[in-house]
Amino acid sequence: MISLDAATVLLQWATGGMLFCWFTTRRRIASLGYGGLLRGVDFCFAGGALAAGFSFGVVPVREAASVGVMISCAVALAVSVRRKGAGVSGAREEHDRRTERVAAMTGIDRTVDGPTPDRTTEGPGPEFPPALDLVPVFIGTIGLIAAALDAGDNPWVALARTLVGAAFIGAISDAMLLGHWYLTQPGLPRVLLNEMVAAVKWLWPAEVAVMLLPTGMIAVLTGSVDDGWGGMLGWMWLMCAITTIVLIFVTQAALKERAYSAVMAATGLLYLAILTGFGMDIVPRAILAG
Repeated sequence: MISLDAATVLLQWATGGMLFCWFTTRRRIASLGYGGLLRGVDFCFAGGALAAGFSFGVVPVREAASVGVMISCAVALAVSVRRKGAGVSGAREEHDRRTERVAAMTGIDRTVDGPTPDRTTEGPGPEFPPALDLVPVFIGTIGLIAAALDAGDNPWVALARTLVGAAFIGAISDAMLLGHWYLTQPGLPRVLLNEMVAAVKWLWPAEVAVMLLPTGMIAVLTGSVDDGWGGMLGWMWLMCAITTIVLIFVTQAALKERAYSAVMAATGLLYLAILTGFGMDIVPRAILAG
């Protein structure tokens, strides 16, 4: 059905996190520090996956993939640091556009050639290529496929749950971290956070659907599968699912407000959504692992 093991969950987290790192960095608007943060975090998740795999049961391809994700995250991080002088073109264009608008409103002539939050005095050189963030995604996906096939029973159901779960927990985690990045880069356009929240919203039905596939949570809710708690865990999963999508819709509503505090409110809501979102993925694993 599906297995509950720390190695697979952590590799899912790292793989999904890097997928949605690319999802944001591909626009070249968020500063290089945001991508660097995610690469460092997902490097640690992959390292945790490797340690857990050797501690609790080795799946050779999964563990090799964890090493590959660590190396590719480290390489991407090193390249981004090496090319920090080039900044990101989208951030420069947004800075210049806002500078020109302020100049037009105030009548004060302001240069658009000065430093921006992501432009240094070094030579421009080539920018960091966002496609490099997809390398750990491809490597991690291979490891997740191996982990799903090792779980036994119906391999297609296990594979769907593993890959969809990776995308879901990666998206919801990166959305929360992106919300925090607005404190570091205040002029960051809201389109990035809106896109990330929309991605979570569209992944939510897929996450629910794969957990309902037989043998799945319907069997738990009807009592065909004993969760060991008199059905309480099944209803807990259902409440996590409902609460998560409600929080996502409320987050989208908050981001429509013009005040900057709306971003902080959205980030707080995403904190809660991470808790309920992880409940959507972890609780079924705990019940169906047997």
